[in-house]
Amino acid sequence: MFAGLAALIAAGRYLNVNPTAIAMVFLIAVLFASAYWGLRYAVVLSVVATAAFNFFFLPPLYTFTISDPQNWIALLAFLVTALVAGNLSERARREAEDAKRRRREVERLYALSQQLLTAENLVSLLNLLPKIVTDTFSVSGAAIFVTDRAAVYRSGPEVAFDDERLRSVAARGELVIEDGPTYVSLRVGVKTVGALAVVGGNVSRESLEAIGSLAGLAIERARAIDQVTIHRAAQESERLRTALLDSVTHEFRTPLTSIKASVSSLLTASALDADQRTELLTVIEEETDRLNRLVGEASEMAQLDSGLLKLNLRPQNIRDAVESALDAARNLLQKHTVEVSIADGLPPVMMDVDRTREVITHLLENAAKYSAAGTLIKVTAERQAHYVAVSVADHGPGIDSFEQSLIFEKFYRGRAQQYAANGTGMGLAIAKVIVEAHGGSISVVSQLGQGSVFSFTLRISG
Repeated sequence: MFAGLAALIAAGRYLNVNPTAIAMVFLIAVLFASAYWGLRYAVVLSVVATAAFNFFFLPPLYTFTISDPQNWIALLAFLVTALVAGNLSERARREAEDAKRRRREVERLYALSQQLLTAENLVSLLNLLPKIVTDTFSVSGAAIFVTDRAAVYRSGPEVAFDDERLRSVAARGELVIEDGPTYVSLRVGVKTVGALAVVGGNVSRESLEAIGSLAGLAIERARAIDQVTIHRAAQESERLRTALLDSVTHEFRTPLTSIKASVSSLLTASALDADQRTELLTVIEEETDRLNRLVGEASEMAQLDSGLLKLNLRPQNIRDAVESALDAARNLLQKHTVEVSIADGLPPVMMDVDRTREVITHLLENAAKYSAAGTLIKVTAERQAHYVAVSVADHGPGIDSFEQSLIFEKFYRGRAQQYAANGTGMGLAIAKVIVEAHGGSISVVSQLGQGSVFSFTLRISG
């Protein structure tokens, strides 16, 4: 700064610049000093520049004596102008810095509000919030307490706060700014939902209050979402319970009616020959098997819904599951032509062979039930990138494009086919859960009047 002033003096003397011009140059130097270094430096530079102006440019030169009274006025005017201009420049600099600081705080508050929206529930929000505040506002640590929970959530295990002070601030709904931790209540309107503590950093009072409001709103939002989720889950559970009851009741009535009629005939009809008795006993056996299957599907669906599905994943050849499923569905496939096409050299896939057989069996049973006798059912298996894809194609009535997105839902049966064949609508839903548990996907491609192709994928081992 002073080196620059010396350079200006040397240039002014060398160029023989008049006093008015050199005074303006000195004034500009004072403004620059105030803008970049602050008012204190500008005041010092103003006094030094005034002395240099007197010594080098006002006659008599190279003395601090002033012979002309008008030069006293000029010197005083220069000093006052330099001080006022420096003060104005300093004020402008402070206001610019305040504006930048406020802008940074607004940007940080916006970033905080966006990150708070990523939490899916209250527990995850409370675990994330202290770390988000720490990272966003560059503080040393943060902790949060919510009034309806006993735990205090911290940004890290090394962060130590006065838990009782946190609870006290939450109870009184106040803002406490101290040399150590700063405590701010989390508010939603006039309601206090908790308290936040931060240590380190330089966060303004206004930002602290804004953080408290944003955190309070995020907590109330997460609570509302949790309550809505619980309510929806209860509604869905009730809907599934009703659908299961309706479906099972309808499906149970038909085999029970057949069993009842057969048993009544055996008990009351005395003139039945051996073939007739055998026929009635066969009906009882078939309908009993059907009842057993219905109960098994309902039980399995309940197990899958509860998340208790356990897979025995091992590298297996997909051919084993396909052949096992064809054998299990042999009776249903008797009236159809079945073509099997499994590509040569398929690598092993990670699967539970029993569960995979169950998926293929459901697809084969659907194809057999919803396609006319004598039509072709084709089973294929081929490699697709890192997966092996298994498909079951039929020549049934096809599925409407709208319904293709619904048929994998529990208890859903196509509007046109729900009375054409028996079933509970659980088979495809069970297949979907099993395939997704393997890390694969299941889909359908269908055209009305042309048939459907159901496909699922399993990841290749290794």
